[in-house]
Amino acid sequence: MSNIHTENISYTANGDTMRGFLAYDADTEGERPGVLVIHEWWGLNDYIRKRAQQIAGLGYRALALDMYGEGRTGDAPDQAGELMNAVLGDMNVGTARLKAAYQTLHDHPTVDGDRLAAIGYCFGGAMALHMARIGMPLRAVVSFHGALGSFHKPAKDSVKAKILVCHGADDAMIPHEDVRKFKAEMDTAGADYTFIAYDGAKHGFTSQAADENGKKYGIPLAYNATADNASWKAMRKLLEEVF
Repeated sequence: MSNIHTENISYTANGDTMRGFLAYDADTEGERPGVLVIHEWWGLNDYIRKRAQQIAGLGYRALALDMYGEGRTGDAPDQAGELMNAVLGDMNVGTARLKAAYQTLHDHPTVDGDRLAAIGYCFGGAMALHMARIGMPLRAVVSFHGALGSFHKPAKDSVKAKILVCHGADDAMIPHEDVRKFKAEMDTAGADYTFIAYDGAKHGFTSQAADENGKKYGIPLAYNATADNASWKAMRKLLEEVF
């Protein structure tokens, strides 16, 4: 039985205080691979903490990072959108926050800094892909129903991470043109990527809160257990390969 240790940790990015969440199996000795877990537009909430603990249960050190500063979260789409757009509107800040979280996990005494990966959900999926696009030294990145638009066009052979995109085939929030452009961008860059589209899956398919949020706010979100389980299995397989 795993003995998952969790703790809230603070670190800084360009002078801003970020409040992350660390999880690992306390019974596993020695350095282990590390996985960054990047939140949805809602912020670092209980859902992302749960995912970090699940990653820890696989034997990795997980750091759920904070992209908004001071652990801010949004309870409604207008709040979440404001927090997210503040980052997207200045990706120099966003990139600095990603790099600060990377360094925090890299330097943790329980982590093998040469074996790191990043996964992200929705907004976090876009951020994980951004880390790959700018050539950060990650073994793998995984996007779950993440936005695919690019803030940085990678040069040929500059993408170091293996990329897995887990996409909902019925995701009304990700334009088909974005899918086409993403694949073309990755092909041009010579990236090692896998793109899986799950039939019948809508945006937010990994989150059991998606059905309620979709109805409450009139957003085309829905949980899909089949896609959730299949995408998690695909992620596990990739992490086992790269680590």
